[in-house]
Amino acid sequence: MISPRKLLKKVPKLLISSTFAISTILAPQLFTTNKSIAAPGTFEIQWDPDPSFKRLKMLQSSNERTDRAKYHFFLRPGERKAAILQLSLKLPDYFDAKLKEKKISLCQVKIGGFQDKTKCVNELPAVIEINNDQTSIDIFPDQPIPVDENTYAVVMKLFNPRKSGMFQFHGYAKSTGAMPISSYIGSWTVDIK
Repeated sequence: MISPRKLLKKVPKLLISSTFAISTILAPQLFTTNKSIAAPGTFEIQWDPDPSFKRLKMLQSSNERTDRAKYHFFLRPGERKAAILQLSLKLPDYFDAKLKEKKISLCQVKIGGFQDKTKCVNELPAVIEINNDQTSIDIFPDQPIPVDENTYAVVMKLFNPRKSGMFQFHGYAKSTGAMPISSYIGSWTVDIK
Protein backbone atom coordinates (compact mmCIF):
# COMPACT_ATOMS: atom_id res chain seq x y z
CA MET A 1 0.00 0.00 0.00
CA ILE A 2 1.26 3.48 -0.96
CA SER A 3 1.41 5.95 1.87
CA PRO A 4 -0.52 9.24 1.46
CA ARG A 5 2.69 11.23 1.73
CA LYS A 6 4.30 9.42 -1.27
CA LEU A 7 1.07 9.78 -3.25
CA LEU A 8 1.06 13.55 -2.66
CA LYS A 9 4.62 13.78 -3.96
CA LYS A 10 3.68 11.91 -7.19
CA VAL A 11 0.53 13.99 -7.96
CA PRO A 12 2.39 17.12 -9.24
CA LYS A 13 4.61 14.99 -11.46
CA LEU A 14 1.59 13.11 -12.87
CA LEU A 15 -0.34 16.33 -13.33
CA ILE A 16 2.50 18.03 -15.17
CA SER A 17 3.22 15.06 -17.43
CA SER A 18 -0.47 14.52 -18.30
CA THR A 19 -0.95 18.26 -19.00
CA PHE A 20 2.12 18.24 -21.24
CA ALA A 21 0.85 15.15 -23.11
CA ILE A 22 -2.61 16.62 -23.69
CA SER A 23 -1.26 20.03 -24.76
CA THR A 24 1.04 18.49 -27.38
CA ILE A 25 -1.96 16.77 -28.90
CA LEU A 26 -4.33 19.76 -28.84
CA ALA A 27 -1.93 22.67 -29.52
CA PRO A 28 -1.59 22.13 -33.30
CA GLN A 29 -5.39 22.15 -33.62
CA LEU A 30 -5.60 25.61 -32.05
CA PHE A 31 -3.21 27.31 -34.46
CA THR A 32 -4.16 25.78 -37.82
CA THR A 33 -6.53 27.49 -40.21
CA ASN A 34 -8.76 25.42 -42.42
CA LYS A 35 -9.13 26.39 -46.06
CA SER A 36 -12.75 26.19 -47.06
CA ILE A 37 -13.78 24.23 -50.10
CA ALA A 38 -15.04 26.56 -52.80
CA ALA A 39 -18.61 25.41 -52.96
CA PRO A 40 -21.81 26.95 -51.74
CA GLY A 41 -22.82 25.64 -48.34
CA THR A 42 -25.72 23.35 -47.68
CA PHE A 43 -27.26 25.92 -45.37
CA GLU A 44 -28.69 29.06 -46.90
CA ILE A 45 -30.75 31.79 -45.25
CA GLN A 46 -33.35 33.84 -47.08
CA TRP A 47 -34.88 36.76 -45.23
CA ASP A 48 -38.04 36.79 -47.30
CA PRO A 49 -38.31 33.29 -48.77
CA ASP A 50 -39.98 33.25 -52.16
CA PRO A 51 -41.91 30.03 -52.86
CA SER A 52 -40.99 30.24 -56.55
CA PHE A 53 -37.23 30.35 -55.79
CA LYS A 54 -35.41 27.19 -56.83
CA ARG A 55 -31.80 26.62 -55.82
CA LEU A 56 -29.68 24.93 -58.48
CA LYS A 57 -26.38 23.11 -57.96
CA MET A 58 -23.06 24.58 -59.06
CA LEU A 59 -19.36 24.00 -58.60
CA GLN A 60 -16.81 26.75 -58.14
CA SER A 61 -13.08 25.98 -58.28
CA SER A 62 -12.06 28.99 -56.17
CA ASN A 63 -13.96 31.45 -53.99
CA GLU A 64 -11.06 33.85 -53.31
CA ARG A 65 -11.27 37.41 -54.65
CA THR A 66 -9.48 38.06 -58.00
CA ASP A 67 -8.46 34.40 -58.19
CA ARG A 68 -8.71 32.40 -61.41
CA ALA A 69 -11.86 30.26 -61.19
CA LYS A 70 -13.93 27.81 -63.17
CA TYR A 71 -17.69 27.70 -62.57
CA HIS A 72 -19.97 24.80 -63.49
CA PHE A 73 -23.67 25.74 -63.46
CA PHE A 74 -25.46 22.38 -63.55
CA LEU A 75 -28.74 21.53 -65.26
CA ARG A 76 -29.66 18.14 -63.83
CA PRO A 77 -32.35 15.89 -65.37
CA GLY A 78 -35.09 16.87 -62.91
CA GLU A 79 -34.59 20.57 -63.62
CA ARG A 80 -35.41 20.32 -67.33
CA LYS A 81 -39.10 19.87 -68.10
CA ALA A 82 -38.77 20.30 -71.87
CA ALA A 83 -36.02 20.54 -74.47
CA ILE A 84 -34.17 23.87 -74.21
CA LEU A 85 -33.76 26.07 -77.30
CA GLN A 86 -32.15 29.02 -75.50
CA LEU A 87 -30.59 29.30 -72.07
CA SER A 88 -30.23 32.72 -70.42
CA LEU A 89 -28.26 33.59 -67.30
CA LYS A 90 -29.02 36.89 -65.57
CA LEU A 91 -26.12 38.21 -63.48
CA PRO A 92 -26.23 40.99 -60.88
CA ASP A 93 -24.82 44.31 -62.08
CA TYR A 94 -22.36 44.42 -59.15
CA PHE A 95 -20.67 41.16 -60.24
CA ASP A 96 -17.62 42.95 -61.67
CA ALA A 97 -15.78 40.04 -63.29
CA LYS A 98 -14.87 40.29 -66.98
CA LEU A 99 -16.83 37.79 -69.07
CA LYS A 100 -15.65 36.62 -72.50
CA GLU A 101 -17.60 34.52 -75.01
CA LYS A 102 -14.63 32.27 -75.75
CA LYS A 103 -14.31 31.38 -72.04
CA ILE A 104 -17.93 30.16 -71.74
CA SER A 105 -19.11 26.79 -73.01
CA LEU A 106 -22.02 24.38 -72.78
CA CYS A 107 -21.33 20.71 -72.27
CA GLN A 108 -22.62 17.40 -71.02
CA VAL A 109 -20.88 16.74 -67.71
CA LYS A 110 -20.08 13.90 -65.39
CA ILE A 111 -20.37 15.21 -61.84
CA GLY A 112 -17.42 14.09 -59.76
CA GLY A 113 -17.17 13.01 -56.18
CA PHE A 114 -14.41 11.92 -53.81
CA GLN A 115 -12.45 9.96 -56.42
CA ASP A 116 -13.39 11.65 -59.70
CA LYS A 117 -13.27 15.26 -60.83
CA THR A 118 -16.21 16.97 -62.49
CA LYS A 119 -15.47 17.07 -66.19
CA CYS A 120 -17.05 17.74 -69.55
CA VAL A 121 -17.87 14.52 -71.37
CA ASN A 122 -19.23 16.04 -74.57
CA GLU A 123 -19.09 19.70 -75.55
CA LEU A 124 -22.24 21.01 -77.21
CA PRO A 125 -21.69 23.56 -79.98
CA ALA A 126 -23.50 26.78 -79.16
CA VAL A 127 -23.58 30.48 -79.94
CA ILE A 128 -22.91 32.57 -76.83
CA GLU A 129 -23.81 36.24 -76.49
CA ILE A 130 -23.02 38.61 -73.63
CA ASN A 131 -24.74 42.00 -73.44
CA ASN A 132 -22.71 45.22 -73.18
CA ASP A 133 -23.11 45.77 -69.43
CA GLN A 134 -22.34 42.05 -68.76
CA THR A 135 -25.53 41.30 -66.85
CA SER A 136 -26.92 38.72 -69.25
CA ILE A 137 -25.50 35.66 -71.01
CA ASP A 138 -27.59 34.09 -73.79
CA ILE A 139 -26.67 30.61 -74.99
CA PHE A 140 -28.15 29.24 -78.23
CA PRO A 141 -27.19 25.54 -78.65
CA ASP A 142 -27.09 24.19 -82.25
CA GLN A 143 -29.35 21.32 -81.15
CA PRO A 144 -31.89 21.75 -78.32
CA ILE A 145 -30.72 20.43 -74.94
CA PRO A 146 -32.79 17.24 -74.64
CA VAL A 147 -34.84 15.99 -71.71
CA ASP A 148 -32.85 12.87 -70.79
CA GLU A 149 -30.93 11.39 -67.88
CA ASN A 150 -27.71 13.32 -68.64
CA THR A 151 -26.52 16.36 -66.72
CA TYR A 152 -25.54 19.46 -68.67
CA ALA A 153 -23.61 22.51 -67.48
CA VAL A 154 -22.65 26.01 -68.45
CA VAL A 155 -18.89 26.21 -67.83
CA MET A 156 -17.29 29.63 -67.26
CA LYS A 157 -13.59 30.39 -66.87
CA LEU A 158 -12.91 33.80 -65.36
CA PHE A 159 -11.17 35.79 -62.66
CA ASN A 160 -13.35 36.25 -59.58
CA PRO A 161 -14.60 39.77 -58.86
CA ARG A 162 -12.63 42.18 -56.66
CA LYS A 163 -15.47 42.56 -54.17
CA SER A 164 -16.52 39.74 -51.90
CA GLY A 165 -20.14 38.77 -51.44
CA MET A 166 -22.86 36.39 -52.52
CA PHE A 167 -24.15 36.67 -56.06
CA GLN A 168 -27.25 35.02 -57.47
CA PHE A 169 -27.27 34.00 -61.12
CA HIS A 170 -30.81 33.38 -62.36
CA GLY A 171 -31.42 30.85 -65.12
CA TYR A 172 -34.16 31.09 -67.76
CA ALA A 173 -34.88 28.53 -70.47
CA LYS A 174 -36.81 28.94 -73.70
CA SER A 175 -38.41 25.60 -74.48
CA THR A 176 -39.46 24.02 -77.76
CA GLY A 177 -43.08 24.05 -78.79
CA ALA A 178 -45.66 26.04 -80.77
CA MET A 179 -45.04 29.15 -78.62
CA PRO A 180 -41.53 29.10 -77.16
CA ILE A 181 -41.74 31.00 -73.87
CA SER A 182 -38.83 31.78 -71.61
CA SER A 183 -39.42 30.46 -68.08
CA TYR A 184 -37.49 30.54 -64.80
CA ILE A 185 -35.59 27.30 -64.08
CA GLY A 186 -33.74 28.31 -60.91
CA SER A 187 -30.85 30.25 -59.37
CA TRP A 188 -27.22 29.49 -58.66
CA THR A 189 -25.51 31.15 -55.68
CA VAL A 190 -21.87 32.19 -56.12
CA ASP A 191 -19.94 32.98 -52.94
CA ILE A 192 -16.77 35.11 -53.05
CA LYS A 193 -14.79 35.55 -49.80
